[in-house]
Amino acid sequence: MSKRSDTKRWLEAHRNDPYVKAAQADNYRSRAAYKLAEIDDKDKLLARARCVIDLGAAPGGWSQYCRRVAPSARVIALDRLEMDPIDGVECMQVDFAEQAGIDQLMAALGGDGVDLVLSDMAPNLSGVRAADQAGVMHLAELSLEFCKDVMAPGGAMLIKVFMGDGFDQLIVEMRRHFTKVATRKPKASRDASREMYLMGSGWRS
Repeated sequence: MSKRSDTKRWLEAHRNDPYVKAAQADNYRSRAAYKLAEIDDKDKLLARARCVIDLGAAPGGWSQYCRRVAPSARVIALDRLEMDPIDGVECMQVDFAEQAGIDQLMAALGGDGVDLVLSDMAPNLSGVRAADQAGVMHLAELSLEFCKDVMAPGGAMLIKVFMGDGFDQLIVEMRRHFTKVATRKPKASRDASREMYLMGSGWRS
């Protein structure tokens, strides 16, 4: 099968994707907004959130959802890619995987506690399963380490992961800090995708 045929088939599936159509109708920047919407509907992550950090936010669908559902919350969205502004959202073009990016985010917070950390981050996938697994787990671990510095009592985290090496160890570490840890695979995740989400709520230390 040629690469051109593969691209044509993907484009056709994309056009027929009900979540793509819904995103266009609801004026979301990406279908990914419905992943967060489904999880939030079940787990009420934004119900009491006053400060939300959206890691790997581009193109901004999750931040748009946060702004609509929690209009009084402070939302900080960051990505190493440039992102068009979103009304009511503080957008930062920084690399969270680099210390300089974390330092800029900490400076923006100014010592304020965070109630919800979201991460839909993924590395640039190489197709080499072991390397991709290591990359996505590294980002997940960075997200948890960030929580240790900024999370307010009772806060929550939702992060993208792949099942594989490092997954079980991450769950063990999350259970040390959250009263509840659960996996989520929203319907809006593509069937072919290996992605799933780890949710921790009730931050205690």
